Amino acid sequence: MEIRTGKIIKWDRDGCTVFVPFDGAGAERAALRQYDTVEVGLPDGRTIMPEQRMKAYALMGEIAEWSGHTPTEVKLIHKWEFVNNHLAGLHKALFSLSDCDVTTAREFISYLIDFIIEFGVPTKRPLSELCDDIQRYVYACLTHKVCCICGKPACVHHCGITDEHASNKIGMGGNRKTQIHEGLIVMPLCWGVGSHHNEAHQIEQEAFEAKYHIGGIPATKEICKAWGLKCLAE
Repeated sequence: MEIRTGKIIKWDRDGCTVFVPFDGAGAERAALRQYDTVEVGLPDGRTIMPEQRMKAYALMGEIAEWSGHTPTEVKLIHKWEFVNNHLAGLHKALFSLSDCDVTTAREFISYLIDFIIEFGVPTKRPLSELCDDIQRYVYACLTHKVCCICGKPACVHHCGITDEHASNKIGMGGNRKTQIHEGLIVMPLCWGVGSHHNEAHQIEQEAFEAKYHIGGIPATKEICKAWGLKCLAE
């Protein structure tokens, strides 16, 4: 593979046009090798924000306290894991939290939160306050069946319905077993006396979401299958 730097010279709704300059020998080599596909990297020109840096270090600190590793060890381990297994193609390069781009920081924070949810790492602050992508965070909580507010075992709370579906909430008289859930707006909330699920049913949904700065997401086929819920016909 030959890597060269180009420049985007045109954007439209169908994509972008990239100009890659070649010297004489480079052009001949490209023609000889009959390149017909390219891998395009779109680097984010924005630099990591202080708030993102704070979130990343706070999350790694929680992992360090839980695992017994030093913060430096956690930082090294998880940066390498993130680069090797969660970045693709041209982006596979070790990065620095002092000057990486906003997108890399956002993805790294999401990776750390996914790790914390998967392994049940206790945190002093709610993960909803530390995440950089709230929808991805709610999705991770749904797939791991933990409350997106407190991290306890969860049930599916139905926030509302998309325009393509019926207008009544499930859980308020609807049948969970027969209703198609794919496309319904859901979030995972803990259940029982004094639970967030009970609270969500006692106040308006908008007020509940505003209180915790969180919202539901449309149930995908993957979410439905994880919970044993009905999907749209294939």
